[in-house]
Amino acid sequence: MKLYSNLIKRVADFFAALIGLLIILPLLLVLIIVLSISNNGKPFFYQIRTGKNGKLFTIIKLKTMTDKTDKDGNLLPAMDRVTKIGDICRKYSLDEIPQLLNILKGDMSLVGPRPLLPSYLPLYNKRQFKRHDVTPGITGWAQINGRNTISWEQKFEYDVYYVENQSFVLDFKIILKTVDKVINRKDINNSDNINMPEFKGAKQF
Repeated sequence: MKLYSNLIKRVADFFAALIGLLIILPLLLVLIIVLSISNNGKPFFYQIRTGKNGKLFTIIKLKTMTDKTDKDGNLLPAMDRVTKIGDICRKYSLDEIPQLLNILKGDMSLVGPRPLLPSYLPLYNKRQFKRHDVTPGITGWAQINGRNTISWEQKFEYDVYYVENQSFVLDFKIILKTVDKVINRKDINNSDNINMPEFKGAKQF
């Protein structure tokens, strides 16, 4: 039954992502053009993230920050590199749109724990590592319950809760609340790689 449920979710994710891309394509093309201008021809941001069962994949997002460096060649702080159009993209989570391609490829789902950096893998305790038992998502239980305004420990507890209680009803609830937060701009202006301290590890248990 679990396999059947996973199959149904995969099919639903694929068609939802495909339809979503077709609907939002005109906006996406405009954003790509504008971001190409503001980011020296680089509209996309690529980064290696951790997927289901610890498998690595390349996530794709719209590039909202420049590559400006200081006099020593070090990247400036994230907040100093966010472009005006990038800030708008972040406020309305438009930078997440290209991840629909990750869903089509099977790397991600609409709903699930957010995929994080591979460098965090050895830092999770046994319970926290359970977040990798399911396919990561564009939005999730942690995202509608505080996102980057909560601690890593709280975030991972929400992720594990989702893994242990995954259902179509819960997914539908998360999607509805995500839409509400995006429209009302609640807890959505912090992305995965800005305004969130680096995860340093957890107590083992």
